[in-house]
Amino acid sequence: MTAAEGGNLLVLVATIVGLGVASQLLSARFRIPSVLFLIVSGVVVGPEVFGILTVDSFGGSSGLSTIVGLSVAIIVFEGAFHLKVEKIREAPAAVFRLTTVGAAIAFLGTAGAVRFFLGADWDIALLIGALLVATGPTVVTPILKVVPVRDRVAATLETEGIVNDVTAAIVAVVLFKAMTVRELTADVYLQLFAERLGTGLLIGVIVAAVVWAVLQYVDISPDDAPRNARLLTLAGAIVAFGAADYVFAEAGVAAAATAGLILGNASLPYEEEIAAFKGDVTLLVLSFVFITLAALLEFDQLFALGLGGVAVVLTVMLVLRPLLVFISTRGGRFTNRERLFMSFVGPRGIIPASVATLFAIRLQTEAAPTNAAGADLLVGTVFLVILVTVVLEGGFARQIAEYLDVIPMRVLIVGGGRVGRSLAERLEERGENVVIIEEDKPVLERLRNDGFTARQGNGTDVEVLRGAGAENAKTVVAATGDDDANLLVAQLAKSSFDVQKVIARANEPSNAPAFEELGVETISAAESTAWAIDNQIERPALSDWMSELGRSGDVQEIEVTDGELAGKRIADVGSELPNGVLIALVSRNGTSEVPTPDVELQTGDHVTLIGRTEAVREAIERCGKPV
Repeated sequence: MTAAEGGNLLVLVATIVGLGVASQLLSARFRIPSVLFLIVSGVVVGPEVFGILTVDSFGGSSGLSTIVGLSVAIIVFEGAFHLKVEKIREAPAAVFRLTTVGAAIAFLGTAGAVRFFLGADWDIALLIGALLVATGPTVVTPILKVVPVRDRVAATLETEGIVNDVTAAIVAVVLFKAMTVRELTADVYLQLFAERLGTGLLIGVIVAAVVWAVLQYVDISPDDAPRNARLLTLAGAIVAFGAADYVFAEAGVAAAATAGLILGNASLPYEEEIAAFKGDVTLLVLSFVFITLAALLEFDQLFALGLGGVAVVLTVMLVLRPLLVFISTRGGRFTNRERLFMSFVGPRGIIPASVATLFAIRLQTEAAPTNAAGADLLVGTVFLVILVTVVLEGGFARQIAEYLDVIPMRVLIVGGGRVGRSLAERLEERGENVVIIEEDKPVLERLRNDGFTARQGNGTDVEVLRGAGAENAKTVVAATGDDDANLLVAQLAKSSFDVQKVIARANEPSNAPAFEELGVETISAAESTAWAIDNQIERPALSDWMSELGRSGDVQEIEVTDGELAGKRIADVGSELPNGVLIALVSRNGTSEVPTPDVELQTGDHVTLIGRTEAVREAIERCGKPV
């Protein structure tokens, strides 16, 4: 390489890094996933616009393949590193079905669509189908950073992306092998798949074990320990990928994912520093890969697909994805709105793009013209699906989530005992996004086993509260059996996170004034019990009805806003509500009253609705959001 070429490469790399950082800043500013800005940047610097970046910029296709491979290793490792086992437990059945039944539907359905609409040979169609199974953490994770959906939805999408990245890459390699070695039989297919997956798992476990063992002694030089821990973990990701890929092509993805998953759940020393460092490195690598691959887009290949290519994209987005999501997420864990969100957010990412590029390069090196045609069809179809799904599903993910109303504010409950658990059950039945903070491990395990989202830690720790989502919480409930702890939780929620509503349990009635001085809504355990008993004695019918209300009915408040209920009379509003829903109270200027039919609602009023659970929910959808 001449000095001029070296200087040009340096400028090129600096340009890519600068565009990557700018894309991240724009993502944070406009709350749009960064991949959209990265792809646009890549197209601009690529041959289709300014021609600054080409395949030859990195020493040809072999050099680019190596760079992309190492980048994918870091990206997949980082995604798996952040995937905690407790998050996977939040929706295990859905994850298993998405990565088996769902993946099979995507694979065969996409292959069939490519065969039918584009007239491709079955080998190319199946290869494209295998590659487009992968959604991938490279696109899903940036989306979830700006779209804070319910934890179980995020865990399902992230796990699906990581697992399918691995299996899709391996299946694609097996099918590509079959294209070049025609005499392969079914048992050899299985052998090729098992070799790559098994090798990746084995090397990933070995590398994770070595990194973990070394990190236990990283304190030998305390001053450099955090830095050494970060560099060792980064080296582990690259070594795992390189070693496995050296043994069998594409086994490296499985190795990187395995090593990342194990180390991310192994309670490493300096784990926070490692995670932060890995996150920064991954952002740069992600920027580099997306910009580079987007720069290789050739619009002629995309336009050559014509209406057939559009039909394939629409089939993948609007038929296959919703079908596999609704089949895989059946049951009561997800609402229909959440299932729709998961259906419309399944963008394809780096793995299909990088592997498709690699396969196309290998096909084009062979002299047969059919191979070149197959390479163009392969790259064109894969990149078209990636481009459209990332731009539409990634770029508009937040708008989709807001339209479907699947970005709930969190309710944090500190204390997972009988009170906290019972409250969580009631709130979740109403669709609230509840997170329980519990320090006691046996209690924590019972909560998780029963399907609750629970975080381990002391709720009086600011970082524990922040990690559980206090910055995005509308309500914090301090429900422990320790009044001192409840008081401190209430103080932190008010002062550090500016939570809208803080409610505390006062186990000793004499402590209630201390809570109320902070402006914290206080529930005295003794007085509440006495009130409930008194109701059962003096007003048994009302007491029984209130108990039943928690099971089959609901009470919700909605706020009157301009253009919704303002200016309407109670009689007019009541006639529009679903059967069985009553307007029980109207709260205005700090006072509440049972309204007469002629009361006219004003902006800012709070209206309390009572009725059957489903009817109340339908009424809220018609009239406004609950407060």
